[in-house]
Amino acid sequence: MASNNGDVKLIGAWASPYVMRPRIALNVKSVEYEFLQEQFGSKSELLLKSNPVHKKIPVLLHNGKPICESSIIVEYIDEVWSSGPSILPSDPYDRAVARFWAAYLDEKWFPNVRAAPMAATEEAKNAAVEQLKEGLALLEGAYGEKDFFGGEKIGFIDIAFGSMLAWLRALQVMLGGVKLLDEEKTPGLCKWAAKFSADPAVKDVLPETEKIIEFAKLLVAKIKAAAASS
Repeated sequence: MASNNGDVKLIGAWASPYVMRPRIALNVKSVEYEFLQEQFGSKSELLLKSNPVHKKIPVLLHNGKPICESSIIVEYIDEVWSSGPSILPSDPYDRAVARFWAAYLDEKWFPNVRAAPMAATEEAKNAAVEQLKEGLALLEGAYGEKDFFGGEKIGFIDIAFGSMLAWLRALQVMLGGVKLLDEEKTPGLCKWAAKFSADPAVKDVLPETEKIIEFAKLLVAKIKAAAASS
């Protein structure tokens, strides 16, 4: 592991795809860190003090200074520990493209992963699934024929999208075997997903599908109960 990292802590939770991003980035850079896990359903004083604006995980604490928002944290990690493998491309255009896809995943694609199991009607569920499939087709086109989106090594898009793989696999099971990552329609992404998941920087971060399914059922039940009582 790399030395001279300073004091590095990450406030997060094991199941959050947004927390998985900085965890993978820190592993890519071989940075040792302390993982401070939040309890499900509550927010620690440290979290509220470190991220008073959004009050959300993840938060990276580097020598006591907080950095918030998953993509911003990944960029910070890439810049601070620049001696490790690069996460963002060096070319300005390629860097802009990587940021575009990360924003697309957060703003347009992943909300449907949450929406599908929460849908009140079959029509709403099917609409969310179709949005997911359309997005995967776009990502298949963006992937091309490389080891990773970043080329020969894990890069910014790989981390942004790969952090969502455990939830995507869980969703396929929860929706009764719906094929989202499909060998026929998205062969490149299927190959990429297997390679990404097996990478040493990733394999101990991505939770098992069964664990995510159990957690997701608790989460859905809690949200529905809150909606019913409001």
